[in-house]
Amino acid sequence: MGRVSGKLVLLTGGAMGLGKAAAKALLDQGAQVIITDIDEAAGAAAAEELGPECSFLPQDVTDWDRWQELIGEVEASHGRLDALVNNAAVTVFGSIADISPEDFRRCYTVDVDSIFMGCKAAIPLMAKSGGGSIVNFSSAAANKPNADLAAYNSAKAAVPMLTKSIALYCAREQNRVRVNSVQPGTILTPNVESVIAGTPDPDATREAFSIAQPIGRMGEPEDIAHLIVYLVSDESKFATGAPFIVDGGLSIA
Repeated sequence: MGRVSGKLVLLTGGAMGLGKAAAKALLDQGAQVIITDIDEAAGAAAAEELGPECSFLPQDVTDWDRWQELIGEVEASHGRLDALVNNAAVTVFGSIADISPEDFRRCYTVDVDSIFMGCKAAIPLMAKSGGGSIVNFSSAAANKPNADLAAYNSAKAAVPMLTKSIALYCAREQNRVRVNSVQPGTILTPNVESVIAGTPDPDATREAFSIAQPIGRMGEPEDIAHLIVYLVSDESKFATGAPFIVDGGLSIA
């Protein structure tokens, strides 16, 4: 217990799914967590459910002005920031023939630009706080192409390389900020459940999603949440610029 005791963590997209699970795991291990989300009602409800050490701030992660304002609010209220978890993302479906230029750009804006903006806004405060950890969410889709995920495949593949560049910058500056990426496989979140339910044969879709992983099942949110705790904690103090793949073997199948 107490693996991240006393750390202040800012986590985007925390209203549900992987973000909410990660926030709970961090709180269980002693962190104070600020979750953000574009869905204000869901974000506030999640923070209330997660307990007194969790608070909520509304945020559109694609808005650079809001990023600067948000980090300013964190500094004004807490004076420091120990970790940033860039979790907020969207999945945009479509082949090169089907997807519109607007949807392609939207995928990059949410899944890549927001991480660039979050790191750029947070690093000065984290450096001033004595360093810390940034965790950027990528996906197994960065390694496993799908003809109908042209935008999502390429956007998620951009995240590990962006992460490495930022990690090298922080190392060069000796600011004690570590930056790593996480590549989850198919995780049974509410979003995935809704995708399954919306197909013509949900049982067959669930089975197909499960057997896509060599271990024969989809992951659970806690499978990723435990990794986030490790990366935020001082246990990972020698890890930076690394892509952590947790996908049930999907990317090697």
